[in-house]
Amino acid sequence: LRTLSLGIILWRDTFQKGVPHSEPHSAIMPPNVPSDSVLRRRGVGDTVLYTREEVYQHRKPGDVWVILHGEVYNVTSWLPRHPGGPKLLGHYGGQDATIAFESFHIDKKYVSKFLKAFHIGSLVASEKELSPLSKEFLDLRKTFEEEKLFSPSVTFFTLNFLHIILFEVAAWLVVSNWGIGWVPYTLAAVLLATGQAQAGWLQHDFGHLSVFKSSWMNHTAHHVVQEGLKGASCHWWNIRHFQHHAKPNVFLKDPDVSIPLLFLVGKVIPAKWGKKKWGFMPYQIQHNYFFLIGPPLLIPIYFHVEVIYYMIKYLKWVDLLWAISYYYRLHYMFSPIMGGFWANFWFYFFVRFLESHWFVWVTQSNHIPMEVNLDQNEGWVEMQLRGTRNTESTPFWDWFTGHLNYQIEHHLFPTMPRHNYYKAAARVRRLCAKYGVEYQIKNTWEAFADIVRSLRDSGDIWYKTYYDMITH
Repeated sequence: LRTLSLGIILWRDTFQKGVPHSEPHSAIMPPNVPSDSVLRRRGVGDTVLYTREEVYQHRKPGDVWVILHGEVYNVTSWLPRHPGGPKLLGHYGGQDATIAFESFHIDKKYVSKFLKAFHIGSLVASEKELSPLSKEFLDLRKTFEEEKLFSPSVTFFTLNFLHIILFEVAAWLVVSNWGIGWVPYTLAAVLLATGQAQAGWLQHDFGHLSVFKSSWMNHTAHHVVQEGLKGASCHWWNIRHFQHHAKPNVFLKDPDVSIPLLFLVGKVIPAKWGKKKWGFMPYQIQHNYFFLIGPPLLIPIYFHVEVIYYMIKYLKWVDLLWAISYYYRLHYMFSPIMGGFWANFWFYFFVRFLESHWFVWVTQSNHIPMEVNLDQNEGWVEMQLRGTRNTESTPFWDWFTGHLNYQIEHHLFPTMPRHNYYKAAARVRRLCAKYGVEYQIKNTWEAFADIVRSLRDSGDIWYKTYYDMITH
């Protein structure tokens, strides 16, 4: 069906506009592609040759080219149909997306056959090759594939799913047998929040296509967990999270750090905003109000509003129906015990309040303290290591963080099953050392504290720069 749909789209875009089959190739090429005379002058036959600098000029909305394995593609017309969302592909406009393409797709042969329709030329021979680090990274990835590090453990993920169900059942048993005094009430909330946090890590696995070899099976399981067990939306998560992975800690491209309405992070962006006398909040105290509006409210308020808005605005009715089934089940299980709808609502809010703290401290300790900047058009490895770090590994922290304490390996190999990160870590570290790329590991508690320290430092930079501009 996907093949047929793409064929219809290409037929419509090409021939339905009145271009007959006999027209020369240049007449049906995408906009901004040189004419036949230029093709003959610059290439051989129908092959156009470009420099990387020429490709880089095509990075604006309505004009997006990318480089894949030394070939140039005009993907402008594909943006609105891209499964990862138009922004994800657009973030690589004018850039080399070779390793990103290799990293995000588990069915590369299937996806690659669609690329021919968007192919417009090649890089000049002198610029075709990737950097030595990027080439060695792809070799390392191939080695990991041969060693089956991208093969999931059925046992691991089955037990993970079952233990989530166990936490939910345990929460229900506690209040159904012991009542809703403050001790069983709190215990049930902790158990349910634990199950929700672990379900968050599991849906993350399915969303990254790292559990099954089939994309369809991963997507189906993603619906079951993200919507059926958590009441959220798969499509919302995909659109948001893949941007983060494509350009981590890149301001205006990574939604996790592009939050100037509340926080300014890093050193570069606060300085830029201060010089321009921009600002929405008293950022010099953001490390204080972070405790009030960060961990406590991200999931209970912000994510809930954004998810519901997204599903309705973009007509994601399957997501919405799955999510409704979750809330109905939660109401059926706990409202009679809690004493009605509103009592259960506040119990649910308390659960999300606990889960939100868990989620924020784990996920942001790997990124917020790292460098945040505008897009530098860096290589894949350099970019991921600049915005990402690991925290210590123990059996408990591996479980508590969903193995996201191996954030570097996860970002470099997003489709690798998480139980194999530790097998890849040592060789990734050696590769980074060889090319002088910092591979950072922190103690978990120190990493948590770094979130607050970095917010304070970023706020101070903005404050000093802002008031220097005012006073001078």
